[in-house]
Amino acid sequence: MSIAYEDRILRVLDYIHDNPDGDLSLDQLADVAAMSRFHWHRVFRAITGETCAQAVRRIRLHRAASALVMTQTPVDRIAQAVGYPNAGSFSRAFTEGYGASPTAFRKAGRHLPSRPDFRTGDYPMYPVTLRQDPALRLVGLSHAGSYHSIGKKFEAFGALCQTRNLWSQMAGMAAIYYDNPDDTPEGDLRSFAGGLFHGAAVPNGMEERQIAGGKTAVLTYKGPYSGISAAYHSLFGNWLPDSGEDPADAPCYEIYLNNPREVPAEELITEICLPLR
Repeated sequence: MSIAYEDRILRVLDYIHDNPDGDLSLDQLADVAAMSRFHWHRVFRAITGETCAQAVRRIRLHRAASALVMTQTPVDRIAQAVGYPNAGSFSRAFTEGYGASPTAFRKAGRHLPSRPDFRTGDYPMYPVTLRQDPALRLVGLSHAGSYHSIGKKFEAFGALCQTRNLWSQMAGMAAIYYDNPDDTPEGDLRSFAGGLFHGAAVPNGMEERQIAGGKTAVLTYKGPYSGISAAYHSLFGNWLPDSGEDPADAPCYEIYLNNPREVPAEELITEICLPLR
């Protein structure tokens, strides 16, 4: 795949993430890609596996899900912020995509925003196991800012893997989260989006990260990515104090066992990995 087409895909994905409430019609995205409407639709679907409309809907609803659990913004304002003309059309789309209405999703106990009193029992228990992880090699892209916007880098990483035929060298998608969002300003948060790599040279335009491996606590979380913050509170506030274990001086990482393009949000499975001493 030529660099020109790769750049067009990345440019369009960035545009969708940066303008969820803007004009994301096929004509507009074709203009961003600098291609004809007819041919752009075919190119985008062939490379990403989604139509433009499917990508727009998925990204908009993910942004909305994060806003519902991380803020108290009224539902109608969230609907407008992600490009829906009214709360009714947004509610129908969200319910279809997430299996619950926006109001019900917000009220669900396991989708609470970060808070200091996480040991009160408001956060559910999740299965945690101990295992010996091997040393892991990741390639991908660095991200700065809110962890809930790391999806933009995953979109770019996936597009690069697709255009360069790199999937056969990946053993799954993963991310590293270097900072605690409860005590680090959002703009200073650092993370890394990529894949478990077993190829040789680091692909051009990507970076490499190493995970030392060793004794690891693994919390298995099932559900939308927007609810993962509650799972972290459960891991650190409920499981860790009673475990007798001591965290290593290393960041948490996540391994994603399935694909949000292939399964409903409620069926997503994420391993949250805490290195131990």
